[in-house]
Amino acid sequence: MRFHQYYPIDVVNGPGTRCVLFVSGCVHECRGCYNKSTWRLDSGKPFTQEDEDRIIADLQSTVIPRQGLTLSGGDPLHPQNLSAVRQLLLRVQAECPGKDVWMWTGYTLGELSAEQQEVVALINVLVDGKFVQELKDPALIWRGSSNQVIHYLR
Repeated sequence: MRFHQYYPIDVVNGPGTRCVLFVSGCVHECRGCYNKSTWRLDSGKPFTQEDEDRIIADLQSTVIPRQGLTLSGGDPLHPQNLSAVRQLLLRVQAECPGKDVWMWTGYTLGELSAEQQEVVALINVLVDGKFVQELKDPALIWRGSSNQVIHYLR
């Protein structure tokens, strides 16, 4: 997997203070996307063991407590991202008890493959659906367009 940006402290991409990882690779290519630079799978930089370790350490920090982790992109559920995202989520679950995980994807819950569903089973909240320029609504919380749905999974 590759990624574009990691923010160890963020208060915009989900509730509370969070760690946020923007991964590379998106097949949806939504018109009006604010993050087009993340579409290509070969863009950004490789996601290494050191990057994964840093996220875990940041989530465990007591100096600046985080509510959880946000995964966005690109698309964390792009088939080529699934293995690395799953590995990261398993570590968060095992090593960061009480932290929630939010994920944004262009896929809808009903479109997910079995492998994507296995990854989604490890998160708390999924915001799904492509961004639709004609349905853009700045008044929405956590969504860019009104077709997108927030699924509180656990």
